[in-house]
Amino acid sequence: MAGRRVVVFPTSAELGPALAHLVTSRAQQAVSSRGRFTLGLSGGSLVTMLSKELLALPGLDCSKWVVGFCDERVVPFDSPDSTYGLYKTHFFSKINIPEDSVLAIDFSLPVNECAEDYTCKLRKAFPDNSIPVFDLLLLGMGPDGHTCSLFPEHPLLEESQKIVAPISDSPKPPPERVTMTFPVVNAARCAAFVSTGGSKAPVLKEVLEGREGPPFPAARVLPTNGELFWLIDEPAAAALAIKVERLGSGAKL
Repeated sequence: MAGRRVVVFPTSAELGPALAHLVTSRAQQAVSSRGRFTLGLSGGSLVTMLSKELLALPGLDCSKWVVGFCDERVVPFDSPDSTYGLYKTHFFSKINIPEDSVLAIDFSLPVNECAEDYTCKLRKAFPDNSIPVFDLLLLGMGPDGHTCSLFPEHPLLEESQKIVAPISDSPKPPPERVTMTFPVVNAARCAAFVSTGGSKAPVLKEVLEGREGPPFPAARVLPTNGELFWLIDEPAAAALAIKVERLGSGAKL
C-alpha cells in the first residue's frame, strides 16, 4: 500500500471540491497512461456530492470513463434504493459517458444469478486481470463500520474467490444486494472513503485507530499496491487522536 492519508476538511461543503479534483486528476492520469478511466461508485450521500461537484467543472469529459458499482441493491432502477437509478438521474444523463460504459446490474435476476451476471460484466470490462483493477473506488462507511455491502461479522468478509458476491440477508434494508469483495476493493489503484457528520465520529475512531476484537469492515480496506484516502469533515474527525492532514476546499489530492 502506498500509504493512508486521513484528510480533514472544515465542512462537507469544502470536502466536495477536493473530492472532484481527486476524481478528475486520477481520470487524467488513467486516460493518459491506459486510455481509459475505471471508476467504482458507492451510493448514499456520495451521489449528491459527486454529481454536484463534478457537474460544476467546466469541460468535464467522461467519454473514456468506465463506471461500475462497489455494491448495488437488487431493486428496479426507478426505486429510490437503486444506486444506479440515482446516478442515472443526477449524473449519467448529464455527461458524455457512453451508455455501454456504465456497468449496471440486471435487477430482474434472482440475487445469486444477478451477482454471477455482474461478475461476467466485470470480467468482460477487465479482460486482462484475474481480479479487476479499478483506477479509483469511492467508498462510504455506515455507522456500524460497514463498507460496500460487507457488514460486521458477516461470512462475506472472508470471501476470497468471488469478485462479486450476493447477499440476501443484509442487516440494512433492502436485504438483497450484490457487492464487490475485498479482493477487488484491495486491488484498486486508489480507494477513497468519504465520511462526514458527527454520527460517524465514534466508529471512525475505531476504524482508523483500532479496536478490541475484529476490525470493522471499513478498516479492512487496505489496497495492496494502491493509495488509500479518508476524506472527512471536522465533525466526523472529532474523536480522532491520530495525526491528520487539515486542508481547505482548494486542496489538490
